[in-house]
Amino acid sequence: MFLIAIAAIAFNQGSNVSADWMAKWETAIIAESKDRYCDREMSEEIGWLISPFLNGYYYGYMASGKQEWIDRLVDWADSWIARGRKEPDGYIGWPKLGTGGNIEEGFYSDSLLGEAMAMRPVVLMAGEIQRRPELRSQYGAKAKSYLALAEQVFRKWNDRGCWRDVTDGGLWVVPEFGIDRATGRWTPGYADRKTNGFSNPDNKENLIAEWMIAMFDVTKKPIYRDRAKKWWQVMKSRIKSQENGKFIAWNYWEPAGPWDYKPDGSTKHWVGVHPNGGYYTVDVTSMVDAYEHGLVFTREDLNRLVSTNRDFMWDQHVVGAKFNRIDGGGPDVRWKDSPGVLWTALTPYDSKLRQAFEANFDATSWGGMSITPWYLWRTASRR
Repeated sequence: MFLIAIAAIAFNQGSNVSADWMAKWETAIIAESKDRYCDREMSEEIGWLISPFLNGYYYGYMASGKQEWIDRLVDWADSWIARGRKEPDGYIGWPKLGTGGNIEEGFYSDSLLGEAMAMRPVVLMAGEIQRRPELRSQYGAKAKSYLALAEQVFRKWNDRGCWRDVTDGGLWVVPEFGIDRATGRWTPGYADRKTNGFSNPDNKENLIAEWMIAMFDVTKKPIYRDRAKKWWQVMKSRIKSQENGKFIAWNYWEPAGPWDYKPDGSTKHWVGVHPNGGYYTVDVTSMVDAYEHGLVFTREDLNRLVSTNRDFMWDQHVVGAKFNRIDGGGPDVRWKDSPGVLWTALTPYDSKLRQAFEANFDATSWGGMSITPWYLWRTASRR
């Protein structure tokens, strides 16, 4: 895409990536993969514990061209997918007790978020397989089955009434029902599924939008692009200016409809900036993806994100770089070391942030499972 090509020109100027990052990453992800979360995790944990490896394997292949990473992705994806079970509406799911994202009830339920996070790298790998004849001959049937499942998962959540059109666009809600383990049927909230629920926080909406745009990239079906675009419209509407528009900030969660209020009129969740800066890197990654797809966010928006992270949040130390909260507030003792973080997705667009990233990044960290090969791929393959 043209916008990515422009970013690559800037990205490759002055990059000083460590030559041994790939070797360190390979050793780390292979060691971590021995835990095999793919053999046991369900519901939302599919996203937090399985998807980092699936993303790592996908970008590992993109960065190295080694078929080993396709095989590892297939191994993990197949293990997770095979543990799905048929639910009351006939769809396959991966339910678990006390998860799914609903803050009111501990339902035995699936998680749209978890499934979206895992489906994204699987869909992208399927697209890569279909694009390359040398891969299609070996993995073509597997890729086709993954895309068919991804489309079924989309229909599942759509049919369950979890998508809502709102004034500024649209978003996904967590349903207020689950499976009654005694009867195998839905809990009572299923009857009101089109009007109840709880809107996901911004970071989760953004992760789902990342899956939606990946679905569009591979299938070319407009509905997926439209869903991502509508969420990004909501996301942009929530951004607030600081210091005459030079810097910006946004809340972790905001109500989007009547389903987000309790009977007494109070919101189901607090509204404000989250003191854990890690959530915001997810949001920024998604907004950059929107920009690179020519949707909703403009270069001016990207410039304000860069200014906020570089000029407002960063302490200007390259080695040992520290970042303050997006709104300038004080750190919370629970996340005293991460009130703000470097927004990695902006590194293709700013040399100073790129310098700070390369000076401090640990290729063997948990975040490095997926970020390391992504960064190496983007550095090398865009030259």
